[in-house]
Amino acid sequence: MSMINNLRAAVRPNRRRADSYDSMHPGHPISAVVDCAVYQHGKRAGEACSPREAARLVKLCRDEDAGAFSWIGLHEPTEAEFEGIAQRFGLHPLAVEDAVHAHQRPKVERYDDVLFAVFKTIRYVDHDQLTPTSEVVETGELMVFAGRDFVITVRHGGHSSLQELRHRLEADADGTGLLAKGPSAVLHAIADQVVDNYLLVADRLQTDVDEIEFDVFANKGGRGADVGRVYQLKREVLEFKRAVTPLLRPMQLLSEPVQRLVDPDIQKYFRDVADHLARVTEQVHGFDELLNSLLQANLAQVSVAQNEDMRKITAWAAIFAVPTMITGIYGMNFDYMPELHHKYGYPLVLGSVVVICVGMYRGFRRNGWL
Repeated sequence: MSMINNLRAAVRPNRRRADSYDSMHPGHPISAVVDCAVYQHGKRAGEACSPREAARLVKLCRDEDAGAFSWIGLHEPTEAEFEGIAQRFGLHPLAVEDAVHAHQRPKVERYDDVLFAVFKTIRYVDHDQLTPTSEVVETGELMVFAGRDFVITVRHGGHSSLQELRHRLEADADGTGLLAKGPSAVLHAIADQVVDNYLLVADRLQTDVDEIEFDVFANKGGRGADVGRVYQLKREVLEFKRAVTPLLRPMQLLSEPVQRLVDPDIQKYFRDVADHLARVTEQVHGFDELLNSLLQANLAQVSVAQNEDMRKITAWAAIFAVPTMITGIYGMNFDYMPELHHKYGYPLVLGSVVVICVGMYRGFRRNGWL
């Protein structure tokens, strides 16, 4: 628990004390709230407030300003911390369960008048050299509830903070910024940030894939790269692929006119996100296919190297078999050793062995066996 508390403290440097955020039920402080604010006419109305106060203010503004909405940001809430918010905003129990327990597949679902989106966040892990145990990408999760007058974001993991995004949107809120378009604009901004981060990670992964490709085909005695490195990078690419691929179709659906929960002016922006996501998807699929080919090429190089080793062993065995055979026959099939009666008998036999062995060696070298 101390580790989780320290993590929350690191990503929430400017938040108020936990007891300043009253819950929907007395006695249950919402310690997971990162930020909570109400936006009216595309501008932030006042300072941070509690989720209950945000809901009350939006209700008061509803008659005079249909564009008012609240944005509540949470980081790894427990069921007890999220229960009051879910009841206040009428969130579907299935979506609430997904948001609390995480480990969900990327998706966009509709529950009545609420869109529920799940994004896998990806962070590239810097490393000096890729090893068979290197962690290349680190994943987290980001859930978004987008209703008619509220946005609730639930983040899991220690990266991909939305604080900078919120500040950027607020700085652009001059009455004509994206925040003036309501919750669907916030959903788009989050999706755009997630996908843009995918592009950055894909570019960094390209360097690792190029390095592995060079190692596989570099001149290293015909043995290629360490297969463990290739397989580890393939596993990391597969994790990236699972985060990117399922999200493509939902982003395309959000850009279609039939999606009435998305502001028509925002739909064209979702088309841009879908285009970027399609590019990333193609890159990741290309990485996966290339790594498959590199694995096969590396294994083929190992097989070729083993065959060359066996040919060398066979060639040397054949060379050594000649003197063994000659000396065996020569020394065991005579009553008397010929060199004792003939002055040049023994040197002649040794010379014959040398000549035959040298001839075999040159023949093997000419044929590429040695």
